[in-house]
Amino acid sequence: MIKRKNIKRNNISLLLFGILIIILVNIISNFVYTRFDLTSEKRYSLSDATKELLKNLDDIVYFQIYLDGEFPAGFKRLRNETREMLDEFRAYSDNIEYEFINPSESNNKNERNDVYKLLIERGLNPTDLQVKTKKGSSQQIIFPGAIVVYKSSELPLELLKTQIGVPSEQVLNNSIQALEFNIASTIKKLSKTQKPKIAFIEGHGELNSKETFDISKSLSDYYTIERIKIDGQLNSLSERKMPDSSKIIIKNKFDAIIIAKPDSVFSEKDKFIIDQFIMRGGKVLWVIDPVLASLDSLQNAESMLAIDKNLNLEDILFKYGVRLNNDLIMDLNALPIPMRTGQIGNQPQIDFFPWYYFPIITPVIKHPIVSNLNAIKTEFISSIDTINVKGIEKTILLTTSPYSRILNTPTLIDLKILQEKADERLYKKQFVPIAVLLEGRFESVFNNRVPPSIKNDSKIGFVNESIPTKMIVISDGDIIKNQFHIPQGYPLPLGYDQFTRETFGNKELILNAMNYLIDDSGLISIRSRELKLRLLDRTEIDKSKLFWQLLNTLGPIILILIFGILQSYFRRKKFTRNWK
Repeated sequence: MIKRKNIKRNNISLLLFGILIIILVNIISNFVYTRFDLTSEKRYSLSDATKELLKNLDDIVYFQIYLDGEFPAGFKRLRNETREMLDEFRAYSDNIEYEFINPSESNNKNERNDVYKLLIERGLNPTDLQVKTKKGSSQQIIFPGAIVVYKSSELPLELLKTQIGVPSEQVLNNSIQALEFNIASTIKKLSKTQKPKIAFIEGHGELNSKETFDISKSLSDYYTIERIKIDGQLNSLSERKMPDSSKIIIKNKFDAIIIAKPDSVFSEKDKFIIDQFIMRGGKVLWVIDPVLASLDSLQNAESMLAIDKNLNLEDILFKYGVRLNNDLIMDLNALPIPMRTGQIGNQPQIDFFPWYYFPIITPVIKHPIVSNLNAIKTEFISSIDTINVKGIEKTILLTTSPYSRILNTPTLIDLKILQEKADERLYKKQFVPIAVLLEGRFESVFNNRVPPSIKNDSKIGFVNESIPTKMIVISDGDIIKNQFHIPQGYPLPLGYDQFTRETFGNKELILNAMNYLIDDSGLISIRSRELKLRLLDRTEIDKSKLFWQLLNTLGPIILILIFGILQSYFRRKKFTRNWK
């Protein structure tokens, strides 16, 4: 009796002790928060920049995700990964809420079309799929995206990032890989109260506001955009203050400037103003054509002469660590352009031919600016050489394909090449650089040679070496230029080619470049994260399909039978021994 009471007392003590431990664990968990990510690539671990962004949210961010319904397996995976990523965001902020919506839920065709139209107006792009069914195949419209609402603002969020020439499995994996960056970037865009300032430089024949309309509009979601004509004015890019009579304080007005396809000479004074902007920590995106060549010049003639531009920028870029070469690159991986080849009745017959002066650049460098980007559309690009400059780190961002050739200028560009088969023996140049990132402390090109026109100006505040800063140099001015609709003339999205009806990654490239140059939060670094794509071997699947089907179907049944037989055997043996 006493023994039974002791056992009862011990059981009660263990129960109370267990309850006490559970209570203590819950109390501690309210003050100490941690999560464990056991995946090799840490796919469920948010970056410090994302955590900091979530911590500073002061209102609900609501995600309406249009990825509900019956989808192919790939889209189901994207849906599940999106849900898991948002749950991870919710783990760090109570201000994240989401809802999955099926835009095709209605059985009424008119109602569905009204929903589709509304989503397109709100900025989401549909994807048409051919889905196999028992009766054959049917077309299914999917909106792989979300509408994100914060306070009184909303933005579309594309979850599926298409890439030209990339297998669908890889596109899906890249889209999943970019989920954290895309979601965090959208939240940042909505919640940012004070935007950094960017200026497009004018006055040297740069692209005008219409030619940069789409990229200016896209950048304005993140930054305040202005257009500035330097015109030799010292205060065009900086402001000078004198708190007292003894000292002048000079600060940059802008965080970054964009110099987009100038076609005329930069004066020494304008170069000095840009140089001093950089010395004070300003960032620059140089989008420069060193050679004068344009497809428009071939409208009325079958050939044209490509010649060097005289921009007077060679010395300043050389001092910073790059040289834009006076040449043109031809590449077998090129954009096709439409050419009239005949006429049937009153209708002209149009065919497409690869125009080797318009290389399609597929990013292969593992860097946050270009990681997993769609192919880039270029026009009349030149090669870039890097110069050994102390204290400057140089990173090649974009290169041509392994099948390129370089023509030194002046050179004749002739439309006849469209009708001729390319001699592949001439295209032996591989991975020619066309975009370079420069980071570090830059030395002023005006050390010991301040222009005479401003030498005696007491307010110049000359700086001979920069604080740590960055710049990007791209040898194609048209990479940032949007097309115009024919014949209506309105600007088209940057990267969209109305002739091939394909969308290239030009807009994302420029956005990533500016985010990297300006963003100090480290959010852009998330793009360098790589998730391993673990695909099944299709050949092996077909070969051993029956074996795995039988193993998965009969295996569990056989294991249960073996377990039952062994258990019965050992029980019989045990009780037989006890009986004896």
